[in-house]
Amino acid sequence: MAERVGQGYVGQGLGIADLLAVLYFDEMKYDAKNLKWSDRDRFVLSIGHYSIGLYAALAEAGVIEIDELDTYGADESRLEMSGSEITPGFEMTGGSLGHGLGQAVGMALGLRLDKRQARIFTLLSDGELQEGATWEAAMAAAHYSLDGLFAFIDCNNQQADGPPARVLNVEPVHQKWEAFGWDTQRIDGNNIGALVDAIDRAKTVNGKPHAIVLDTLMGKGVRAFEQREKNHFIRVDASEWSALREQLESGMTPSGDERIS
Repeated sequence: MAERVGQGYVGQGLGIADLLAVLYFDEMKYDAKNLKWSDRDRFVLSIGHYSIGLYAALAEAGVIEIDELDTYGADESRLEMSGSEITPGFEMTGGSLGHGLGQAVGMALGLRLDKRQARIFTLLSDGELQEGATWEAAMAAAHYSLDGLFAFIDCNNQQADGPPARVLNVEPVHQKWEAFGWDTQRIDGNNIGALVDAIDRAKTVNGKPHAIVLDTLMGKGVRAFEQREKNHFIRVDASEWSALREQLESGMTPSGDERIS
């Protein structure tokens, strides 16, 4: 996707690909041909610039056509660099950060009022924890005991202006979510087995929303991206893409144990 335009949010997409694989191909219930199914689990992408990863997952899931991935970032494309509700399978527009958890809480409350058992899975970032609205939503979720709500917090230690510790420190993330009344775990977010186990454990806890803090590596699987000092937004010369793809494909072995067929 990014090769066609020479740039994109590749680091975030690679860093979160393991979580998306677990959710879309092991955990969530949805119908790729009926995206408005009332009893579907919802995935709420609060950090819209991570969309490149979600586009890939939706294509693999049969929600959008593989060929449409070639339009990433193009004028009038449904696959904008920061995703929106014009894309099939997107529950919200997440370009402006700090709003996803609030919308996820609203969806969870609505499902409860409708007496539906569907769940809400939302992804937000460590830098996004600098937004006050996130913590208002976190308080509300705990107050209303929304145990059908699962929040994944991507701690990749990088935001547009550098590491969060230098911009506005958000650690200790795990302890903060615990203090806000959430069932909380912190795991290696690039380990398939750890992701599956964490979700399974969270499902045994009733009466609390679930926060799973993910320590991830931006650009996971591509050494040149993993080692960049700043990889929030990546631009690559046309001559380099072939070598980068080789790096990714040569290392495509499952992380953790093999749980997803």
